[in-house]
Formats: sequence, structure tokens, C-alpha cells
Amino acid sequence: MSAAELYLSSETLHPIDMVETLAEHHSWDFDRMNEDQIAMAVEGQWRTYSVTLALSPRDDMLRLLCTFEMDPPEGAMAALYETISRANDMVWSGAFSFWESQRLMVWRYGLLLSDDTPAGIDQIERMIRSAITAAERFYPAFQLVAWAEHSPESALNMALAEAVGRA
Repeated sequence: MSAAELYLSSETLHPIDMVETLAEHHSWDFDRMNEDQIAMAVEGQWRTYSVTLALSPRDDMLRLLCTFEMDPPEGAMAALYETISRANDMVWSGAFSFWESQRLMVWRYGLLLSDDTPAGIDQIERMIRSAITAAERFYPAFQLVAWAEHSPESALNMALAEAVGRA
């Protein structure tokens, strides 16, 4: 069953209600923080990601944060920031940043909402999947730069290389 089939019409539903339905459908652990915010744990290949969606009625925006802990050594920070910058040049649907005080790598995305065309459940599911895909795609590069002392360029090339052949 697709996410869209969960509701015949999602136009009148609160976006966070739709996220809660998606979390239940995919068996993701979640906590409804309040009417306008939900936090989930989504399992990826590399790790479990914390995904938070919050509705900001003042800005007419649905904000998504996908985070994972990262505590790189101080000597790797310049290379990590360069890697984040290069990674952001490769994506269009959001951006990475590193919250140093919390030691979190963050993927951020904001969906502008419209009264005429509210967010649908398929669109919200695509937002979440896009965030997890970006985190999974660049996670190895961040790790290679932070702990294996690879250059940002070589780490991104290795992490993003397509496998050829069979094992």
C-alpha cells in the first residue's frame, strides 16, 4: 500500500498528522512533541537518523531536520567544513551543516506551504526519504575526512563511486 492510499484526501489533514501516519506505516519510532512537531528514528544502512519535522504556521513552512551524532577531532574540522561545502554543491533539495556545540551533522530542508495547495502525504514522504538518502550518500565521506584523514575530494570520490562488477 502506498502512502497516498493511507488517505484518500489529505488536503484537510494537518501535515504533522500525515507524518505520524507515515511513521506508523513504516514502523518508525516516533514521539509527537506537540501539535506542530514530531521526532522520529529512521534506520539507515550506516546508522539510525533522528528526523524531526515541525510546522511553522508563521512562516507557512514545514521544516525537516535529519541529524546524526558526529564528534570529529578538532584537527579534522577544516577539512570537514570543506567536505560539507562540496557536498552542498552536489545537492539541490536541502543542505548539510555541522552544529558544533551539539556535535551533530544536520541535513536541513524547508518546504514552503500554500493555502491553495497544501502538502500531501506523498510529498512529505519524499521529503523524509530525500533527507535519509542524502545522509546515507554523504555519511562515508564525512567519516573518511574526520577519522581517516582523507582529503575532501578523495573522500567524496570514494564515497560516491558506483560499484562495478560482482562480489
